[in-house]
Amino acid sequence: MGHIRYACDVGAPVDAAFAYAENFRFIPDWMSGVTEAKPVGEPTSGLGAAYALRVRLFGVIPLRSTCEITEYRRNAVLGYTLRGRLSGTVTLRFDPLGYERSVLTSEADYPPPRGVFGRLCHGLVDAAARTALRRTESRLRREIEAFHGTDLVGRIA
Repeated sequence: MGHIRYACDVGAPVDAAFAYAENFRFIPDWMSGVTEAKPVGEPTSGLGAAYALRVRLFGVIPLRSTCEITEYRRNAVLGYTLRGRLSGTVTLRFDPLGYERSVLTSEADYPPPRGVFGRLCHGLVDAAARTALRRTESRLRREIEAFHGTDLVGRIA
């Protein structure tokens, strides 16, 4: 099982950052490769919410996947489980960091590639997963700050 973890400062309080990240309408704006997210049934937010995703792998290969919120603690933790050809978990943790700032910790767990060819490409898959999580974390930070109306150090933009 591959595991990746990144942390960054966000120029927004925890409640604003969490409110942005839990809204399914914004998933295509920050989750790397996702072009569309639609709710599947009820509920549409919180624990148990599921979404149908359209994904472009490496920007060209179209895939469909499902995403479900499997870990949810208001203003603290948001865990997404991806199922389908893209599988694994993405966990977002939000911690306060003083006035109008917070720490966003992004973690991803993903299964190792299967088969002989998969084992040969393990390094490539690992590098692609690291790049995707880093891009997701960077976009999410930028989008949260734009949503909240501040820049990295919390000044009004």
